[in-house]
Parts: sequence; structure tokens; C-alpha cells
Amino acid sequence: MNDFKIITDNQKKVWSSGDFNQIARLNWEMSERLVSEVDPKPRQRVLDVACGSGTAALVAERRFCEVTGLDYVPSLIDRARLRAEANGQKIEFIVGDAQKMPFPDGYFDCILSVYGVQFAPDQEKAAAELVRVCKPGGIIGLAGPAPEGWSKDFFAAHANYNPPPPGIHSPLRWGTEQGLKELFGDSATSIVTKKRTAQQYYRSIDHAVEIFSTWFGPTLTTLEKIEGDQKVNLLNDLREVFERYNTATDGTAIAENIYLQIIIQV
Repeated sequence: MNDFKIITDNQKKVWSSGDFNQIARLNWEMSERLVSEVDPKPRQRVLDVACGSGTAALVAERRFCEVTGLDYVPSLIDRARLRAEANGQKIEFIVGDAQKMPFPDGYFDCILSVYGVQFAPDQEKAAAELVRVCKPGGIIGLAGPAPEGWSKDFFAAHANYNPPPPGIHSPLRWGTEQGLKELFGDSATSIVTKKRTAQQYYRSIDHAVEIFSTWFGPTLTTLEKIEGDQKVNLLNDLREVFERYNTATDGTAIAENIYLQIIIQV
């Protein structure tokens, strides 16, 4: 059996390194679309799970919902609070684990997660917690990596140099019909998925690689674990991934990312 506590503690260190906000701020498009699809109403209780620096929570609060954000990295919660305060938005941000959430059963009308809960090592527990804290008849809206395209290739490039712990399911499992059936089973009255595309904008391919190698925890952690030519090779591999999905023709870079939007009715 896997020791999920050890794996989770190691994950916290990974996501605490760098400054994930520099990556999360690129994801407004996915958050805007997801909130629009879930369509929370004013005064409804909304939870942003594995919220990072709070992007989806900030979008939801603009509808005057009662929003809570949860993440296990304290520095990201601090950044989320700072962003909300700067915008004059009232959001409760809490340090906590998606695999054991500090909320009563059936507390939230809507639950959101954008490239967040999919990375929890104990996927069955994380899925069960999403259902547990969602009100019967409520909606769980997820946006995450699909088993194709930029996300798949980007994370695969890292895994070539820094493999995940053995026996741990890939986050891509959440992007498959079979995976969702295994995770939610009879807990969901309906699961509707839609492949969507989101664009990431950079000054150039080199600028895109620089952003991730400077700020993104998984890239920084992988670079710390390897030496010499392997560091160069990893950065070249990431460069190739961005080139593969670049739709710009003017010397800038627009990486097109296929992701899966999932709407689960509880």
C-alpha cells in the first residue's frame, strides 16, 4: 500500500517551491469558463478545492457567492488572501487538504477545482471528499488535464527525469470516462464532460520555458534532482513541447492546451 501521507507531504514541498501564482494567473480563461458552466448564484456557498492562489475563487466571488478556498500550501493561501484583499473581495481562504476537508457533510452548493484536486495522490479519497461536502443536488465542476495534448506531453517530459511514486494514479485518470466512473461511481447522478482548449500567451518559446523553470514547483524540483546534461535536456524537452503546441507565427508563443471540463451532478 502507498503511504499517502508521505507522498502528500512531499507534494506540499514541490508546490511550495517557486511561485505558483505566476502560473495560475495564466489560467483565468479556464476558471471563467468553469464558473460560467457551473453557474453559481448569489449567496450560494462555493468551494474552490486545491485553489492555489485563488483564481477560480476570485471569479466565483464576483457573482456575490459565499466563497471558500482550500489549499494545503500556506504560502499559496497567503497569496490568495492578498489577491482578494487587493480586489476588495471577501473570500475565506483556509489551509487544508483536499483528501480530508474540514467541512461538514453537504455544506456547499457548488464545488470548483481547476488543475487542482486531480493531483491529490489518494484520488479515491479526494473524489469521496468532493461528494461528501457537496449538497445533495449540488454541482461539482472540474477543469483539468486531458490524456492528450500539451498537458499530457508537458508532464510526461518531467516524468522522464523525475518519475512519480510507483502505484500512484496519473492525474490524467480524471480526464477519462473510465477514471471518472471509477472515482465517482453511483455518487453522481450525471457526469458531463467536454474537451476545451485554452491559450497560454508568452513573449517567445524561450520565455515560456523561462516562466516554468523559474516559478513552477514541479519543474524546479525536477531540475534540482538532476545534473549536467540532464538539466539541459529537460529544458530542451520543454521547449519542444511548447513548440509543438505553439499557434503563433509572429515570433511570440501561444500554447494551445486541450483540457477536460467536467460537470458532476451529485
